[in-house]
Amino acid sequence: MSLIPWLRWNETSPRLSSQSPAEMVLETLMMELAGQMREAERQQWERNNVGRKIRTGVDYSWLASTPRPTYDLSPGERLQLEGVCAKIHPSYCGSTILRFRQLMAEHQPEVQDVARLFLSVLQEVLEKMKQEEEAHKLTRQWSLRPRGSLALATFKTRARISPFASDIRTISEDVERDTPPPPRTWSMPDFRSPQAD
Repeated sequence: MSLIPWLRWNETSPRLSSQSPAEMVLETLMMELAGQMREAERQQWERNNVGRKIRTGVDYSWLASTPRPTYDLSPGERLQLEGVCAKIHPSYCGSTILRFRQLMAEHQPEVQDVARLFLSVLQEVLEKMKQEEEAHKLTRQWSLRPRGSLALATFKTRARISPFASDIRTISEDVERDTPPPPRTWSMPDFRSPQAD
């Protein structure tokens, strides 16, 4: 009995590795659009049936089957949406789908309006991506600039603080000048300031 068939479980599927992340985002977003369009068409059909049932007073829903999808995107609309979907970064794919579903639940648009709503969501996400990229650039610029502040550097050059040099005469200074220096310790060098006499 050969063990080779049992060891194939760890091989990767060639279908998954053949798609780039951008292609996967494009496919996922377009599948979401198609699913939402089918759902909007189904809801529109149900609303029409409820209205018809109220007007006529007769329910033939058990007899009628759900119609096949009749609305489809024009090739120009599809290409435009695919072009915008291709610009979406993979990390924004999930938030784009969530925002689209949220707007679909809030507005319950007609089938013809779903593509426009989807396009507005895509443009909103692209704008958000652009703003976050600009904020990231600014953060990077601030983190890469030198740490020294210009105000601090100009202050350092203008005023130097020297604790031992002062133009203000103090009492202790006069006392120190008039007293003879203490006897020198052998371990300390003899430092005396030249006196101007």
